[in-house]
Amino acid sequence: MTIEEIKREALRLDPERRAELAHALLSSLDSLSEAEIERLWADEAARRDAELDSGTASSSPAEDVLSRARSRRA
Repeated sequence: MTIEEIKREALRLDPERRAELAHALLSSLDSLSEAEIERLWADEAARRDAELDSGTASSSPAEDVLSRARSRRA
């Protein structure tokens, strides 16, 4: 079963069961080692870098991102 198939099936659950599943999945991440967490962040950074290189993503200066975030909270 693929991730997409699992996601599709999970979204068919009633809200209480989806919340239970989400909690179980998020809790499972608490047991990751520092090395696993570091590897996951490195993988994510590499993925984002590849998106920037390919032009499928764009970047914004941090001050712009923070400004937009602050205005959303106001």
